[in-house]
Amino acid sequence: MLDRLRSVAANSFVRAVGVLVGGTALAQVVLGLTLPITTRLYSPADFSVLAVFAGIVSILSVSICLRYDIAVALPEDARDGAAMVLLASGLAAGLSLLVAVPIVVAPGWSARLIGQPALAPWLWLAPAASFLAGAYSTLQFWYVRNKRFGVIARNRVVQAFAGSAAQIAFGLAQAGPVGLLLGQTVNSGAGALRLGYRFLREGHARAGSEPARIVRVASEYRRFPAYSTFEALANSAAIYLPIIMLGAWAEGPEAGFLMLGMYALQVPMGLVGTAIAQVYMSRGPEERRAGRMGRFTVETLGGLLRVGVGPLICLGIAAPPLFGLVFGAEWTRAGQLVSWMTPWFVFQFLSSPLSLALHISNRLATALLLQVFGLVLRTGAVYLTTLVPGHPLSEAYAVSGLVFYLCYLVVILQATDTPMRPLLTAAAKAMPIWAVWAILGILIHLGFAFAVT
Repeated sequence: MLDRLRSVAANSFVRAVGVLVGGTALAQVVLGLTLPITTRLYSPADFSVLAVFAGIVSILSVSICLRYDIAVALPEDARDGAAMVLLASGLAAGLSLLVAVPIVVAPGWSARLIGQPALAPWLWLAPAASFLAGAYSTLQFWYVRNKRFGVIARNRVVQAFAGSAAQIAFGLAQAGPVGLLLGQTVNSGAGALRLGYRFLREGHARAGSEPARIVRVASEYRRFPAYSTFEALANSAAIYLPIIMLGAWAEGPEAGFLMLGMYALQVPMGLVGTAIAQVYMSRGPEERRAGRMGRFTVETLGGLLRVGVGPLICLGIAAPPLFGLVFGAEWTRAGQLVSWMTPWFVFQFLSSPLSLALHISNRLATALLLQVFGLVLRTGAVYLTTLVPGHPLSEAYAVSGLVFYLCYLVVILQATDTPMRPLLTAAAKAMPIWAVWAILGILIHLGFAFAVT
């Protein structure tokens, strides 16, 4: 048994995931402890404004670097990687300024365009937050490239403290929804500034600053802006454009309820899924060159099946009575939406960390078509539901998410030539773990339902 534990501890993949999970777990604990406070300092309507703002920032930030950020880990020469960081950061700054022009010149018109006139005074924050998020993504991939996972883990904790402290401080000052927006901007800003300072202090900017090198890597990896930018834009729009539509069309603060539910489901995903995705990206190119991509994908997916699916199932079962007690009685609707969204998030949890396999294997056109399919499917589902009596927009959004990520996972497995037999074996071994989590969810649901009555 001790030998088995030593061999697991010696596995570089397990160690890397452990470091990232540890940092992410602490960050999520900070956010989780502050959320019951912020839901009492801010109303569901304030969170609805945040949901729309976060949707805009997320759609902009994934494409603000023209996807050169995710290419940072690919060049073999470290100086080329550093040049990629400078290229991506420069593009993020330029495109953010470009987006800022119409928002600053005509804030009222820009806010009405998205159906949120209440956002007009603060919409100028969106391009600033998008730049910071793009710069943070770029720098994070640099430290993923260099396998310095401890730096990333510590940075996440600082981000969580900074963003949460800002939201609570503004909430106590009764700043209204702008406090939530500023808190989110501070979160990305703290991460980008800390990693950027380290990048400059270590001299990497100087190593990659030759103009000819920057131009060469821009040309060499031009398929990323040509294909991956639109793919990422479609992916992010498929997730967040329906939320913006909900904010404009749904009755009451439905977008705020949806956002809280999505955040609660993203906690177990963030603990493990993001960490595994970054390690998968750091090792993926090596495994592909060695012809072991399928086996590596099975190994990664097996870990996801064992570790992350169970907590999602538990939360989906327990959420309806749990949310009203933890976050306040007015948030019960968010718990109901969690139950609807759980199947979607299970398949997103399994597919998202592996999605970079399409980039590693240079199947950018396939990735683009997948995301366009998802955008049409999910926005179409929400739009068509406006024609249904009662307008169950959030429920339609949840079901469309399940369909999309199921299709996504199938395509990834085919692209990586993943063998099915060991994958099915891994799923069978994980089922007893899922059963335990499901029983725990039922007990929590019954316990909290009894407490409510």
